[in-house]
Amino acid sequence: MLVVLELERDYSMPDRVSTTANLKEVSLMPSTIETIDKALFEWLNDELNIFSTTNKGFNKVPVLWAGSERARQIKGDKDIRDSNGVLTLPLITLSRESIVKDSNFKGVAWAHIPNRGDAKGGALAVAKTIGQVKTANLKNSHSFRKHKDYNFPSSKELTVYNNITMPVPTYITLMYDIKIRAEYQQQINEILTPFITNTGQIDNFFINQDGHKFEGFIQGNFGQANNITSMSDDERRYETSIQTKILGYLLGSGPNEERPKITTRENLVTLIQVQEVE
Repeated sequence: MLVVLELERDYSMPDRVSTTANLKEVSLMPSTIETIDKALFEWLNDELNIFSTTNKGFNKVPVLWAGSERARQIKGDKDIRDSNGVLTLPLITLSRESIVKDSNFKGVAWAHIPNRGDAKGGALAVAKTIGQVKTANLKNSHSFRKHKDYNFPSSKELTVYNNITMPVPTYITLMYDIKIRAEYQQQINEILTPFITNTGQIDNFFINQDGHKFEGFIQGNFGQANNITSMSDDERRYETSIQTKILGYLLGSGPNEERPKITTRENLVTLIQVQEVE
C-alpha cells in the first residue's frame, strides 16, 4: 500500500512563487532481518518446491525453521509429525548462523550519507524528473508577465525538477545452514539435486520479499553424515548440510522506527519580489 502526503505549490498567482518546497512521501516497506529470513524460506518452500519418494508416495518435503521458537508454531501440524509427535522424515530445516556488517560491502553508497533534517529518510538521490505541468504553468505565467505572450520562450532556469531520494541501505552478509534429513540415501539424492542444478555454475540465486531483492550463493561443499555404521538402536538417518550466503540490506529499524520513505522534493526555481503600487 502506498501512502502519499503532498503539500501543493501554488502557481495560480503569476506574480508570486512560494518558497515552500513540495514534499511528497511514498511509503516503502522496510527491509529487515525478518524480511530476508522470509525471502529465503519462501524460496526453499515455494520456488524450489522439492518432492521426494516416501512410503506414502512422491510427496512434498516440508521446510521448517530450526530452533524451539519457530518449532513451537508447528507442533500441532499432524502432517509432519507421527503419532508420538516426532518429526517425520524426509525434512528440510533452515537456521540463520551469522550476520556480518562488512565495511567493504557498501553497495552504491561508498560513504555515510546522513538523513535530511526536514523529514525522515531521503538521503540518497535515486532519480530526477521534470514536473511537466508546473513547469509549463510557471513558464507561461512568466512569459505573459514579461512579454504579454504565454508562448514566448522562457529560460531553462524556470524548470521545476522533482528530486527523488531514499534512505541509504545498510548492507549485511547473512549465513544460513540448510539441513536435509532423510531415512534413505535415495531421498538425500532427490532433495539435494535441485540445490545443485537450479543455482547454475556460479551457485547463485535471487530471493524476493516485500518488493526487495537479495542475491544468494550456495557454497559448493555439501557436508554429509549418517549413522548407518552405528550398532545402536537409533533410527537410520542421513543428513546433508548446505551452507548458504545471502547478500542483504536493511532499510529502517523495524518496529523501532517508522517505515522508511521515498521522498520527492521540488527545487526552488525563483523568488520574485512584487512591488506594490499605492
